[in-house]
Amino acid sequence: MEERLQKIVSRYGHVSRRAAETMIGEGRVSVNGEIVSRMGTKADPARDAIRLDGKLISSESTPVYLLLYKPRGYVTTLRDPQNRPVVTDLVKGQGERLFPVGRLDYDSEGLLLMTNDGVFAQKIQHPRYGVPKRYRVRIEGHLTADEIQRLKKGVRFEDGFFQPRDLRIEKRNDKSLWVSLSISEGKNRMIRKGFAALRHDVERLVRVAIGDVGLGELKRGMCRHLTKQEIESLLAYSSQGGQTVRPPKGPTS
Repeated sequence: MEERLQKIVSRYGHVSRRAAETMIGEGRVSVNGEIVSRMGTKADPARDAIRLDGKLISSESTPVYLLLYKPRGYVTTLRDPQNRPVVTDLVKGQGERLFPVGRLDYDSEGLLLMTNDGVFAQKIQHPRYGVPKRYRVRIEGHLTADEIQRLKKGVRFEDGFFQPRDLRIEKRNDKSLWVSLSISEGKNRMIRKGFAALRHDVERLVRVAIGDVGLGELKRGMCRHLTKQEIESLLAYSSQGGQTVRPPKGPTS
């Protein structure tokens, strides 16, 4: 059940309501990896990962780190007002209060991390840590040499800027083209808007890796636990400011 955040912090943090409000105002409280400083914000201690000074306070729970192959047709959120399928439907029974790390569009698919560790999520998804995400993208038509150069220099569109790293041509079909690319900042529909600015529609978009962690042979809709080495690798990327990702195998049809 949702209730005001200061009430939750007061109860689980064993402090007065006024002290809880001060802590929130100082930016010491996060919900699902996001710092909350606005009074009146509501959260659900049974579902949300609430932390004070980086420590989980909402309840005792074991940290869970999952790699999910999100299919198309799922919303990357905990709940959807339009009653569309949400990614948490795919990880039921895998752990308490799991939430997605970052976003992956409804029409996109591929690697999505799920966790109940807000600090981990913040280090992976925030642009300042520079953790690279690699995608394979099938676009309508073929890229000209001039368009490839424009992409490398960066393409501006109405509400943003798209400059992929390590752009590679993967496979040509009669009417479409597979490319692979990396970005470290995942603004809403950035890849789709960037190619649309060059008048190429994105027909399929698959995230195949975050850092050095790839999809491998995982099937759509399935998940697995990250290994200790994979978790350490992702956190190392966040401390190093990001590196170029080696392109793992991914869909090519």
